[in-house]
Amino acid sequence: MKSNTFPDAILFRRTQNNDVPALPAIEQSAGQTFLTIPSLAWLAQDDIVNVATHHQYAERGQSWVAVHDQQPIGFLLLEPLDDALYIAEFSLHQAWQGKGIGRRFLHFICDHAREAGYPALTLTTFREVPWNAPFYAQLGFEIVDDARLAPGLAAKRETETAHGIPRESRCAMRRTL
Repeated sequence: MKSNTFPDAILFRRTQNNDVPALPAIEQSAGQTFLTIPSLAWLAQDDIVNVATHHQYAERGQSWVAVHDQQPIGFLLLEPLDDALYIAEFSLHQAWQGKGIGRRFLHFICDHAREAGYPALTLTTFREVPWNAPFYAQLGFEIVDDARLAPGLAAKRETETAHGIPRESRCAMRRTL
């Protein structure tokens, strides 16, 4: 059951080294939501970001966590790409989904990106999955036509297609800050 009640005790901050071991399990849990869509159920068992890669993002200051009672419950991995800050991964533990945390986390990251001088946030996502493109559209992200993609974002789309994800099922999105 979804609730729009946002727990007050949620903190958003940069990832610390001691947070990293918990992050793969968060992504694994978040991926279980795809079991509700038979054609995408395979994502529940798909590869996740490994601990070494999480450490690299954290060392570069490109990893942020949502924390409750000093325990990570979600994370965002960011990369400078083209003229924007690209969301490489966004995962929220399944037990914490539907409470408004993801929405607040994205607003927080928008503020961070704006303060860091980025004109926009970008990402790639599934077009039809309710917690993907439709969710991001509610937060001001707009689908970018493939013919108008900047080189880095175009390369992300090509990589997804090369990994066997049907091109028409995915899209790139941008939110101007």
